[in-house]
Amino acid sequence: MIQPYDPGRTAVLLVDPFNDFLSEGGKIWPRLEATAKEVGLLDHMCSVVATARDAGAPVVFVPHRRWEQGDYESWNHPNPTQLGIMERHTFARGTWGGEFHPDFQPRPGEVVVAEHWGQSGFANTDLDFQLKQQGITHVVLIGLLANTCIESTGRFAMELGYHVTLVRDATAAFLPEMIHAAHELNGPTYAHAITTTDELVHAFKGTRS
Repeated sequence: MIQPYDPGRTAVLLVDPFNDFLSEGGKIWPRLEATAKEVGLLDHMCSVVATARDAGAPVVFVPHRRWEQGDYESWNHPNPTQLGIMERHTFARGTWGGEFHPDFQPRPGEVVVAEHWGQSGFANTDLDFQLKQQGITHVVLIGLLANTCIESTGRFAMELGYHVTLVRDATAAFLPEMIHAAHELNGPTYAHAITTTDELVHAFKGTRS
């Protein structure tokens, strides 16, 4: 069992909750659908967010760069994901696919950090600054993808001195093997806790009188 979380020092990082990832008709949804449904992704993400809000812990939105015409075209070293975004126009700004899923809309006062260009929500964004301004020491990562943006953001958080929690059933990837690698092989090298939604909910509730 994981220890209770102090909601005054813990933030849930909601990574890339776009329609293109999470909604029927999204450009990436067909590649995620099987694993997402197997773990109950949407229900578990909703549960984590609702629990954090109820406990008074900040929910911080950590979005990927929304594609715009010309993005990456002049870069010397776009990575494979960025090349795919150039081709598919994933998360295009001003389109339905680039909007947050209806279940994950920022509430007044919730922080939406600067968009990340690569895979880490910290690199070249204000995420670390925003967390430090709220006295956050612990981060809980949910969203997509388990083996790319979740892992990169979690590793960066660890390097910056945060306590990092991964939630097995509140993230997904294109293949079961990718999820296995993210949680069973790579996660234990940097995360301080790897848990489930039910365990996390109980940990948050354990902080309330």
